[in-house]
Amino acid sequence: MKRTGRTAATRLGILLTALTMLFTSWTVVHAERAAALDPTTGYLMAHFTGESANGEQIYFSHSGDGLNWTDLNHGAPVLLSTVGTRGVRDPALIRSPQGDRYWIIATDLRIASGTSWADAANRGSTSLVVWESTDLVTWSAPRLLNVAGAITGAGNAWAPEAVHDPASGDYVVYWATNSPRDGVTKHRIHYVRTRDFRTFSAPRIYIERSGSQGIIDTQIVESPNNAGGYRYYRASADGQITIEASQSILGAWTKLGDLSHMGISNGATGGNVVEGPMWMKFNGRDEWALWLDQYATGRGYMPITSTNLGSTRNFRAGPAYDLGGTRKRHGSVLALTTAESTRVLSEWGGDNTPLSRIQSFNHPDRYVRHQDFDVRIDANVSPFQDSQFRLSPGLAGGSGYVSVQSVNHPGYYLRHKNFDLVLERDDGTAAFRADATFRQVPGLADASWTSFQSYNYPDRHLRHYAYRLRLDPAATDIDRRDATFRLTG
Repeated sequence: MKRTGRTAATRLGILLTALTMLFTSWTVVHAERAAALDPTTGYLMAHFTGESANGEQIYFSHSGDGLNWTDLNHGAPVLLSTVGTRGVRDPALIRSPQGDRYWIIATDLRIASGTSWADAANRGSTSLVVWESTDLVTWSAPRLLNVAGAITGAGNAWAPEAVHDPASGDYVVYWATNSPRDGVTKHRIHYVRTRDFRTFSAPRIYIERSGSQGIIDTQIVESPNNAGGYRYYRASADGQITIEASQSILGAWTKLGDLSHMGISNGATGGNVVEGPMWMKFNGRDEWALWLDQYATGRGYMPITSTNLGSTRNFRAGPAYDLGGTRKRHGSVLALTTAESTRVLSEWGGDNTPLSRIQSFNHPDRYVRHQDFDVRIDANVSPFQDSQFRLSPGLAGGSGYVSVQSVNHPGYYLRHKNFDLVLERDDGTAAFRADATFRQVPGLADASWTSFQSYNYPDRHLRHYAYRLRLDPAATDIDRRDATFRLTG
């Protein structure tokens, strides 16, 4: 009996433990889902700016109302591609249903490097560039996803998008590839399925227009309340800006019309010639904006709006808007919760986030700048952003220590290597953190200025020598003057 009692007690204990674990697991999952369902109160736009030296990279802008936008990171890119062509266009922002993971996928293309459009379309990259994050702030290194490599004769992979498919629990990634089929070479929309943006299914054709008409720049938006009669709507550039609707992502789609009645086309009927349709649902109401890039006139994005997507005749032009200081080219908009907005704005801020230039004490016309990832002092710095930095709490050390991050190469810091100063990406190692950390101390030549003492070599300070920055002892009066700087706006 005693053995039986102990056995019964043990079984009861196991059962209670199992129930506790089950309840705890349910609570955690429920909490994650609840967090994902927090009301959205702001917007984040990922975009590129054009074919300038740094224009084909990832830029962020933020808005509280969806119409008036503030450039983040002072209009400098927040992510740089170091893979493939080393340039990106057409970024798409993807958020997991649980709100615990985010991805950016983008076209691997850099026209600014001298690539022609013909080469890019016919002999370009068949890969997409992917970044991954758990908080919208800290992003992985970029990686390539060769989605179009298995397509016969594929010349490129352009304008990628992704949408979560609740029917299968994975993501449908779709993009345009120029390739021959049935005797016709043109752009068609292909898709693959993935759960992790690392492995994926074989590519299949998603959308093909008749004859020689190509199609690119397709983007899908979901209407959870089936406003207009459908769950999903997509806009595509195919000579017109064609709007289609469906109840499922990979099901049958119904053509609703185009925007030619508004004097808007993708070139087939002239008028205001646009591309890069970009959907945005307004927070808290069943109203949508479709942003259109007026590339033919160089005027950038404009919005048209609708409260009923079931007919293209319901679109209206004319809401007042302000896109901020940078030109916005083909991108995407993600609705943000208050917590997400707070994280993004805390990291990259708006126009009021302080930036610093570091002025030389004994060569006051010269400022610290990076050039080809080396660090020096120069006058008349061009591009100007090479001399702009953000001082953040030290990657190593405690109070009083700082690290110096580049504005136009986000994630890259000044660090010493063999006592030479270079600009390098944070690799997450303790050695990097130590090499990239300095203590701000009163200027060695003038206490009203600033000197930077090394964290891991405290007997050495930043100084310029032959206009190049080094880490050296400050033994002489000249050394101390070379090691003195002033932070300016």
